[in-house]
Amino acid sequence: MRLRNMGRRTAPAVAGSSALLLLTLTGCGAADMTKQASPFANAQGAKTVTLSVQSWVGAQANVAVAQYLLEHELGYRVDTVQVDEVPAWDALSQGRVDAILEDWGHPEQEQRYVEDKKTIARGGDLGVTGHIGWFVPTYFAEKHPDVTNWKNLNKYADQFRTAESGGKGQLLDGSPSYVTNDKALVKNLKLDYQVVFAGSEAAQITQIKQFAKEKKPFLTYWYTPQWLSEKVPMTEVKLPPYKEGCDADPEKVACAYPHTPLQKYLNADFAKEGGKAADFLKRFRWTTEDQNEVSLMIADQKLSPQEAAKKWVDSHESTWRAWLS
Repeated sequence: MRLRNMGRRTAPAVAGSSALLLLTLTGCGAADMTKQASPFANAQGAKTVTLSVQSWVGAQANVAVAQYLLEHELGYRVDTVQVDEVPAWDALSQGRVDAILEDWGHPEQEQRYVEDKKTIARGGDLGVTGHIGWFVPTYFAEKHPDVTNWKNLNKYADQFRTAESGGKGQLLDGSPSYVTNDKALVKNLKLDYQVVFAGSEAAQITQIKQFAKEKKPFLTYWYTPQWLSEKVPMTEVKLPPYKEGCDADPEKVACAYPHTPLQKYLNADFAKEGGKAADFLKRFRWTTEDQNEVSLMIADQKLSPQEAAKKWVDSHESTWRAWLS
C-alpha cells in the first residue's frame, strides 16, 4: 500500500499474526521450516525458486497460490523470504530472490535496476489494481454523506478524536514504515487532524474492527484490494484529484493517491534462464476477487497459506491451467 513509492506502503504487516506463516530464510531454523513446508525440499537435485513475500496478506495470497502450483504442478521446491518493499528490489537485483509478485510502484528502483543496470526484468501485470485512500465506515458515511468530501472533514474532527490524537481528529495509519503522504496532506489541506500509527496492518485491522463493533466513527488510511473491506464496509473520502506528478515533492503533496496496476518483477537472469518457473510466473495473473478470496481464507478463516492455496486451486482450475501452458 503504496505509491509513487507505493512503496509508500512499505510493507504493511500481514493481517492477523496467526496468518503470518511466511518463512524468512535466515539460519538453520528457517531452513528446517522450509523443509517442512515444501514437499520437494528433500528431493535430490530439486529445482528451486525463491519468492519475495511482502508482509501484507494480499501479497501472501499471491505467493501461496504460486508456491502451491510451482510445487505440485511443476515439481519445484519453493523458498519464501519476507523482505520490506525497497530492500526486496536489492535482493531481486542480486539474485537472492527470483521474483516479486506484487509491487505497488517504485519508479526510482525501476529506473536503477530495470532501465540502467538491467538486473531486473518486468514480469507483467498481476491483474490487480491497487489504490490507497482515506476511508470512513459506510455506516457513518450514510448518516453524514458530506464527510466523503475532504473539504468537510474539519466539521467532523471532534467525532474522530481519540486519546491518541491530541485534541485533533485522528487519521489512523498502519505501520510507521509505510511511506505515506498523510502527514503532508493533513498539513497542506489545513486539516485539524493528527496522523496516528497503529504500528502494523494487523494492529490497524484490530482497531478498525473494534470501532466497527461499537459503531464508532473513524477515519483511516486504507487500501484496496484488502479482505477486511468485505467485513467492514468503508467509503472513500474524496481528496483533491490525482494528477501525474502531483505527488513528486513529498512535502508539497495535496492530492489523492493514484490507482496503480500492480506489477511483477523477476531477476533478469532468472527471467531468461528460469525455464518453466519463470514462464509460469510471467503468466500468473488473477483478479482482485481471486486475491481477496484467498486472503479471506488466510486472515479471517485462519487457514494456513498452503490450505488456502489448495482450496482455491481445487475450485479454479480453468484460471490457473492457462498459467502453465
